[in-house]
Amino acid sequence: MEVGKRVLLIISGGIAAYKSLELIRDLRRRDIAVRCILTDAGSQFVTPLSLATLTEDKVYQDLFSLTDENEMGHIELSRDAGLLVVAPATANVLAKMRAGLADDLATTALLATDKPVFVAPSMNVRMWEHAATQENMSVLQDRGVQIIGPEEGDMACGEYGMGRMAEPETIAEAIESFFLEAHENIGQRSDKKLAGKKAIVTSGPTHEAIDPVRYLANHSSGRQGHAIAKALAAEGAETVLVSGPTQLPDPEGVTVTHVKSAEDMLAACEAALPADIVVCAAAVADWRVANPPQEKIKKNGTLPTLDLVENPDILAKISQKGKSRPALVIGFAAETEEVVAHAQAKLAKKGCDWIVANDVSPETGTFGGRDNTVHVIDSETIEDWPTLSKEAVGQKLASRIAIYLEKKS
Repeated sequence: MEVGKRVLLIISGGIAAYKSLELIRDLRRRDIAVRCILTDAGSQFVTPLSLATLTEDKVYQDLFSLTDENEMGHIELSRDAGLLVVAPATANVLAKMRAGLADDLATTALLATDKPVFVAPSMNVRMWEHAATQENMSVLQDRGVQIIGPEEGDMACGEYGMGRMAEPETIAEAIESFFLEAHENIGQRSDKKLAGKKAIVTSGPTHEAIDPVRYLANHSSGRQGHAIAKALAAEGAETVLVSGPTQLPDPEGVTVTHVKSAEDMLAACEAALPADIVVCAAAVADWRVANPPQEKIKKNGTLPTLDLVENPDILAKISQKGKSRPALVIGFAAETEEVVAHAQAKLAKKGCDWIVANDVSPETGTFGGRDNTVHVIDSETIEDWPTLSKEAVGQKLASRIAIYLEKKS
């Protein structure tokens, strides 16, 4: 996990504390490290052992622990993370934050930090609606504290209304967005790792015409390819994105060429060469109709016969460019079974340098979804990455590319 992608999670004493366990799991899946401070009240709902097991890190509780202060003083603890998150944030801890109290480890860390702070309020609807709580929230917002939730719904006390802590997935998405935005600010640095390099990325599906109104396609959303292009651009690469039809906006800082068919995509890629890096993330249709009619095919009681021919193999063609071949060519393998074995065979057949393989069987929900579980395969190694958002996969792949090219130069 990247050093900067660490959350200091403060768990206070509310019934929603049990949700912190799922929040930790979700953050770890997104490649975000978590370290916990557990308040005395919070320990009535979750145990230090369960938190330590999930975070694979020590859980801190006592402000006056000589051992803890020697290993990780409360000042260092508050500043070692990239972000502090209070979840659940009870009415009590929010009031202490507003007043600037520091009577335990949690509030001391919050007062001593120089990092951004998120809170996920959790309390009874009457407590949430009370003028004191609303005033506290207003003051904290004015100080820059970001508030996630709360939500409306049934409560443990039997009442219904606003005050439920936001779901762990919602909190995790907000945290991941924070780190993604922080990563994008890398574009303002002078030490961009891919400065001076040119990258071409393909993304999305291709549409192969059957007639003027119908086409062959697949369920690719283009989210992964777009995320990779954005991450490469953030690292300083001059990036060209060749995109099939998607519903996604063009990534900022990227030159985008929109295409429809596989033949169009190949032509656009060849026109964008030479390049140092090519990432073929598009889900290119394997076949196209040989001679699609110029008029719409009419239903007449007889099933039409489609004469299919193979589309050009964009990855193989770019991998075999000879002297003009890019320094690094990466392909994608979307498989429904024997993912790694099929990807290794594709690596050998196509002649590319790396294959990024993932399972797109229906039960995974990754094809067209928000997350991805990939294996990065080269001639010597297989890296099994945890389930990450596609944006996080793009960042991690861009970092791996930068390290590879630096070693090669």
